[in-house]
Amino acid sequence: MKKNNMYITSLLFSASLCLSTACSVDSGLNIQPDVKPEVPTPSPTPQAKKVKTFTTTSDGFMQLVQKDIPLKTGTSTAPSTILIDDKNVGQEIDGFGFAITYSTCYNLLHMSAADRADFLKRTYSETEGYGVSYARISIGCSDFSSTEYTLCDEKGLEHFRLYKDETDYVIPILKEILAINPKLKIVAAPWTCPRWMKVTDLTFKLPKNSWTDGHVNPKYYTDYANYFVKFVQAMKAEGIDIYAVSPQNEPLNRGNCASTYMSWQEQAEFVKELAKAFKKNALKTKIYLYDHNYDYDLKKNPGQEDYPVKIYNALGNEFEGSEYVVGAAYHDYGGSNTELDDIYAKAPEKELIFTESSIGEWNKGRNLSARLLPDMKNIILGTVNRQCKAVLVWNLMLDEKKGPNLDGGCQTCYGAVDIASDYKTLHRNSHYYIISHISSVVRPGAVRIKNSGRSARIKDVDYSTFRNPDSSYGIVLANSGGLDQMITVSNGTHNFQVKVPAEGVVSCIWNPSVTSQKD
Repeated sequence: MKKNNMYITSLLFSASLCLSTACSVDSGLNIQPDVKPEVPTPSPTPQAKKVKTFTTTSDGFMQLVQKDIPLKTGTSTAPSTILIDDKNVGQEIDGFGFAITYSTCYNLLHMSAADRADFLKRTYSETEGYGVSYARISIGCSDFSSTEYTLCDEKGLEHFRLYKDETDYVIPILKEILAINPKLKIVAAPWTCPRWMKVTDLTFKLPKNSWTDGHVNPKYYTDYANYFVKFVQAMKAEGIDIYAVSPQNEPLNRGNCASTYMSWQEQAEFVKELAKAFKKNALKTKIYLYDHNYDYDLKKNPGQEDYPVKIYNALGNEFEGSEYVVGAAYHDYGGSNTELDDIYAKAPEKELIFTESSIGEWNKGRNLSARLLPDMKNIILGTVNRQCKAVLVWNLMLDEKKGPNLDGGCQTCYGAVDIASDYKTLHRNSHYYIISHISSVVRPGAVRIKNSGRSARIKDVDYSTFRNPDSSYGIVLANSGGLDQMITVSNGTHNFQVKVPAEGVVSCIWNPSVTSQKD
């Protein structure tokens, strides 16, 4: 998690679902509540000859408002048309989601059981919610944990155990989510290795008994790899499959409240042990390299550019367990998502995922008018259109004091959802909307449709199109312009016309193969 010392912002935001609007100054302590009750229940399955749409506007007047519009047969000659060539496909999609931190789970578990069940169903259900399908958790502590800890604080792997943050908070919430959406994928990363494995540097290798900074002592690479194995196995024993891991959260960030520095050279050597350990124990868990910023913070980390590519090139494909090393993960706290183009060009056979972005005081995080379009364009469309198979943002839920959190971590972050002190009143921020928008129309296993044609007169609209495993189609459109736009979407056999509001986002799902309601 990146720390920020940027300015604190006063902002305005609106109440939900276009029932009424109200404004207040956000001091960073109080939350403008959403209007209750939330209606109707999300229903992302399109009816026969209909297109289901969800619309959100930056002014908050419309927030995931549902509508059914006609799906017509035939071609379209409308002047503003997006033409879909569904034979030209890109990457397969794994899913979209939020980080399920201790802080998120603490807040969720302080809700009433009924309110929590309603919120989680609305968020994760594929039939009665937005179908969110991915989660990120920490291996040991993060900066949104109850305290600094690892899963083996006493020297020796025989002392490995899950901590109360997992057993009392994260695991119970994950089980509730999995009961709603069994397809949920989970990616995990450590913020720090156990302190007894740390050294100050790789030359003198003096012990470093610190949660922050330090390196993994190479003599413990095998033990540390088995630490990952024990984590995956312990979660499996709880009925929770870990789909993927990365070797280190933000490996080039020395300053987090819990951190371990890991250059690409160090990660290359460790990953060989990690992949071997996964194969030896017959795990199915993928390994994603890097898990940090687009720009590699090169002033502090010279020589670390193209971090994952350098590891691919150094290791080749002949080491034991090489098939586990499937790709790389990125954050957006530095640099541009155009870096994904560069990494894909250099390693097109490897996967890309996006695993962390935050909102907070420094970027007007509670101001939907400031954040909705930039976040949809850069975090969602700017990554999936650059080959990312998954997109995740940071905390699903924080409280009105931006926590609970740890000293040394982010003290200025907001959640995708903020909950008031009554543990009932919710305020949804841009990250909730952008993940819900794409999750509602793009299912795991979908393929992105590349190079759709568009009329020259369509301005200020970014979009991405997908074909789902059930033969339905999804499209997400983001209009950053100041005027509403009527856009026709056509694949040559069917078409529909949708209004994309000024500074608004619309996601659409339709299934031409369904010809009657009975079908």
